[in-house]
Amino acid sequence: MLQIRCKNNNITKSFPEGTSLLEVYQDYAEELKMPFPVVSAKVNNTSQGLKFRLFQNRDVEFLDAREGSGRRVYVRSLCFVLYKATADLFPASRLFIEHPLSGGFYCNFKKKNGQPLTDDDVKALQQRMQEIIDLDMPFRRTEATTDEALRVFKDRHFSDKVQLLETCGQIYSDYYTLGDTVDYYYGPLLPSAGYLKVWGLERCHDGLLLRVPDKNNPLQLAERIEMPRTFEVFAEKVHWDVIMRLSTAGDVNQAVINGHASELIQVSEALQEKKIVKIAEEIETRFHRKEKPLRLVLITGPSSSGKSTFCKRLSIQLLACGLRPLSFSTDDYFVNRVDTPLLPNGQYDFDNVETVDCQLLSDHLQRLMKGETVEVPEYNFVTGRREYNGKKLCLTDDSVLIIEGIHALNPRLTQGVDDSLKFRIYISALTSISLDAHNWIPTQDNRLLRRIIRDYNKGAYTAQETISQWRNVCEAEDQWIAPFQETADVMFNSALNIEFAVLRPHAELILAAVPRNCPEYAEAHRLLKFLHYFIPISDREIPPTSIMREFVGGSSFKY
Repeated sequence: MLQIRCKNNNITKSFPEGTSLLEVYQDYAEELKMPFPVVSAKVNNTSQGLKFRLFQNRDVEFLDAREGSGRRVYVRSLCFVLYKATADLFPASRLFIEHPLSGGFYCNFKKKNGQPLTDDDVKALQQRMQEIIDLDMPFRRTEATTDEALRVFKDRHFSDKVQLLETCGQIYSDYYTLGDTVDYYYGPLLPSAGYLKVWGLERCHDGLLLRVPDKNNPLQLAERIEMPRTFEVFAEKVHWDVIMRLSTAGDVNQAVINGHASELIQVSEALQEKKIVKIAEEIETRFHRKEKPLRLVLITGPSSSGKSTFCKRLSIQLLACGLRPLSFSTDDYFVNRVDTPLLPNGQYDFDNVETVDCQLLSDHLQRLMKGETVEVPEYNFVTGRREYNGKKLCLTDDSVLIIEGIHALNPRLTQGVDDSLKFRIYISALTSISLDAHNWIPTQDNRLLRRIIRDYNKGAYTAQETISQWRNVCEAEDQWIAPFQETADVMFNSALNIEFAVLRPHAELILAAVPRNCPEYAEAHRLLKFLHYFIPISDREIPPTSIMREFVGGSSFKY
């Protein structure tokens, strides 16, 4: 008999060896009274599916779809149902689950012979998905040698999965079956399709939008929010991925094996610089127009998107255009720490817009736009107070003011400035590369890895501390940044296709130091497993002005 401690209520019970997590949950269910359906669990702080069987004493925590790993299990399973529906109804079709969009996931669906997707096709797919769910088809996991898994995928002409497994160096690999359909996923799935109660499938641009449950209430669909600008940025990046033949992790690994890592870095950096030049030229054009010339550039983006480096590189290009950029951060207008809003747990809410003295910032901007000289503050993060150290700004005939910060696009900060004088830029690491056609890489994972490495290198936080803060960071981004991103005049994607191969050597030891007995170990373990799909490469050829240097170190910029 095993001793299994349920961390949800801290009660230990005895179970026979080989008991599944689902059976354990059924024994605990009545006393737990979980508010939402359980979809997965953590066993000794490692994510597992409910079919996982226990053979030793363990701590178990049951999860619903509000928690990150539980949500991933639910969405992966839903993706498999969609893929099976496309395979059943449209043999020889191709499904690419590309990236998160509009409260769901955008899917590029290619029918045989390039026939266009129709409304009747979408209805047929919806009906087939519901049939699979009503039949409660089980998801079956098979652990095999990688050679055997490769044979399975080669027989089905899954070249993306074959390339991934051939290049990632694993001895054993799992694959899943749903009925007679085979697929590969890099994490656990639900026990069966019948668990999928909340979902939707709709037309979106020239593809499909797979709608998923709301993060906070898994019993209802996440709101669909139209995001045309974000879609355009993703589409542009995917287009270049196809041109460069770098759509998946296997593509990147093969390029590294073939000795093209240096070339990939150079091309990726050149594409970003080309985009920055284009933005600078657009600003120059608007600056020189006769009526209401542009004077204010606002830059925002979520944590670890590369705002600081982007701001400096844009300033250089503006200088090359004959303009004189002046800049400061919204952080300098923080209220004194004692006046900072608090979170429900009593900690300071530094991401709240009330943390910024909006009235003072708006007043200073209005005076600057009139040509007045303004002494701007500098925030002392040690003392927690705003200080005036003689830093004065005045916009001359060739000056353009750049403001960078997470609230820069919030109209409260610039309400006294005419919108025609503003140019809004949104920057984020909008990861377009995937592990394979059905396993996208969350954009948040890209930024979390960047932040873990930067925090560690600065001596600010351990990986455990950074991971523990990440959920609050993402919730703040959803509340304070996301509502304004579509108002941007231009979006800049700071993600590089080669990035994970470069980040891996930096992140591995940092993540490996997270103790197994803490809740953050689950995320550290997942990120380590994910990084192992990429062949590591050195950062020595990353330019000193690269956005990546903001995180791995070695930048020629001063922050």
